Amino acid sequence: MGIQENKQLVMEGYRLFQTGDIRKLLERYHDDAEWLSPESEFVPFAGCFHGKAEIAQFFHKLDASVKALSFVPQQFIAEGDQVVVTGTATWMARNTGRSYDSPWVHVFNLRDGKVARFQSYYDTAGAERALHADQPGQAASAAQLHH
Repeated sequence: MGIQENKQLVMEGYRLFQTGDIRKLLERYHDDAEWLSPESEFVPFAGCFHGKAEIAQFFHKLDASVKALSFVPQQFIAEGDQVVVTGTATWMARNTGRSYDSPWVHVFNLRDGKVARFQSYYDTAGAERALHADQPGQAASAAQLHH
């Protein structure tokens, strides 16, 4: 696939995510795909997921933990079989009601027209503070956390 087709595949994946069609989104991933994100013992959806079943678990954990108030892919950069996307999101932690802003970078490695590897870069601190209101040093009544 060419650069434009790769970008289109990734753009379509974001559209499917935003409409909640995770089943169709996963069809765009190889059976042995890797999903990598920053590790955090305080963020239920953090870490590495291998294969479609585990990637589906990521989406289940994400949905159970946070709600997207906004999720905006902003820039798509493609080179060869790699597509890099920058964007911003605002999430609300379902257990605390706290919201946080999260700029992010996603790197997709494609093989034969499907995603073989996904790497997410974001600051876990905002998610940790929003999801765990009772962390030492945190004000329990703070409504919104933005960085």
